[in-house]
Formats: sequence, C-alpha cells, structure tokens
Amino acid sequence: MDRLPVLTPRQYQRVALFALGSLVLIVFTGAAVRLTGSGLGCPDWPKCYGRVVAPVELHALIEYGNRLLTGVVGAAVIAASLLAFRRRPFRRHLAILGGLLPLGVVAQAALGAAVVASHLRPELVMLHFILSMALIDAAFALGWLSRYEPGERGRSGDRGGVWAVRGLVGFGQLTIILGTMSTAAGPHPGDHQGELVQRFDFRGAETLEWLVQRHSVAASMFGLAAVGTWLLLRRDGGDDRAVRPLTALIALLGLQGAVGGVQWLAELPAEIVWVHIVLATLSWIAMLWAVATAGRIEPVTVAAKTAPIGGVPDPRSGR
Repeated sequence: MDRLPVLTPRQYQRVALFALGSLVLIVFTGAAVRLTGSGLGCPDWPKCYGRVVAPVELHALIEYGNRLLTGVVGAAVIAASLLAFRRRPFRRHLAILGGLLPLGVVAQAALGAAVVASHLRPELVMLHFILSMALIDAAFALGWLSRYEPGERGRSGDRGGVWAVRGLVGFGQLTIILGTMSTAAGPHPGDHQGELVQRFDFRGAETLEWLVQRHSVAASMFGLAAVGTWLLLRRDGGDDRAVRPLTALIALLGLQGAVGGVQWLAELPAEIVWVHIVLATLSWIAMLWAVATAGRIEPVTVAAKTAPIGGVPDPRSGR
C-alpha cells in the first residue's frame, strides 16, 4: 500500500469519476449484448467456445467484448478502492464506499456466469441490471463525497423540499424494475441463433402489453413527481439548489417518454430500445445528482434556534 502514490482530493475524485464512467459504460454495452441477441454468443464462461480469443463472429465478439470491458471496470474499481487509503486527508467513509465497488463487480461477474448457465433466466437478468444500478449508486456517492471536505457544504433548512427530492428515488426504482420486466417479456430476451431462453409470460400472450402499461404509468408518476418537486423547490422560501439537476431529470424523462412511445409504435426495434435503456440510466444518474445536491437537512434544534419569532430575530441566535 505504501508504494501507491499519495493523492490530493481533486486527483482522487478523478479516479472515482473514472470508475463511475466505466460502470455506466458497461451498462450500455451489456444492454447492447442483450438487444443484439448476443447473450449466448459465447455459450461458456469465462472463455468463448473454449478459446481465450473469441471467434470472428459478430455475436461472439459483442459478448466477449463486453466481458473484456469488465476487466477495465475491475481495474477502475480496484484503483478507486485502494487509492482511497492514499487520499490526503484520509476519509474513512470514502474507503468504505470504495471497498464496496470491487465486491460488487465480483458479484456481477458471478451473476453473469449464472445468467449464461441458466440460459438467460429473466429473474437473473433483471438482478444483473439492478446490481449494476446499485454499483452506480455507490460509485456516484464516492465521486460526490470525494468532492467536498466535511462541513464544506451547508445543510438545507427546507425539510419538505429535501424529502420531496429523496422521495423520487422510490418512483425511479419502481419505474426501472417494471422496465426491466418489460424487456424480459419482450422480443429481445438475449437469445442467439434460436437458442431456447425464458421470458416472463405469467399472463400468457398479454404479459408484454400488461407490463408496458404499468411501466408507462410508473414513468408518468415519476415525471409528475419530479415536476411537482421542481415547483416545490422554486416556491418562496424553498431551497433551489437541486433545481438544476431536477431540470435535467425532467428533460430526460420527457425524452424517455417520447422514445418509449416511438419504440412501442415501431414494435420495439432493438436500436430504439437501446436508446431507451441509455436514457433510463442517465435519468437515474440525474436523480442521484438531485438527491446529492439537495444535501442534508439542518437539524430541527438548530433551525429552531435561528428562526425568527414573530418577525423579530431570536436574540439567542446572535443575528
């Protein structure tokens, strides 16, 4: 450990952001694997058709390329984990967050092997994507917290506004879960050359439409909640520090809705579905940005001491 370089806060933040970027990129390439029908382009793991180098065949190259990118991701998260101990000043919670990333990538690799072995069982494919989102959560937190020193950012006195921003997480999670279920019931389950894979079919031939309808409702609720939160923060006395990321989130959700409508009318072409997944990932990051920017809430006792009484400043506050 002593042989590793000592990093300034700015240098370590670059390492953390590179890890975040690599984790986002692997989500995009993983979606491409599924949507191009390359999920079983390499029927074995970790090799491809028993070879270290994949055969020159499109599906095998896409699948194996995604696996190789996992190596880049692994190196990035290991660097973020180890170098957290070499950041000066050292901060323990950054080391803890950094340590979660390699563990998550190892879990992803094991889960990926299980996905292949189970012939792309939809529950495992969903879990694979959700774990990717959890890793993005941890990497985003690492990058964001490495940006500031303790006490550098003031707390917010807008309790209602901060909790409204935090409440968007539940809407986002529900939307993503229903979206992954819709994909698992659709025409892109990741099969290759007619191989038998499983789809969600708990409502027979109506399963896809049933899930898409509920996904659309959840996404609409998410968008309306985001707009309502934006208006709440813009009210008199509100803390508008999270307005900018919320604006980005609302724009992404609007674009997401338009792309979703187009892909349904066009009978789910793989290219548009991939764009939909990319926008979903970017929307999730924008939501994390909004939650982080909204910040922590000022304790009630502090707010009470500094609040005016009957329009006259409280003399105990020193103001």
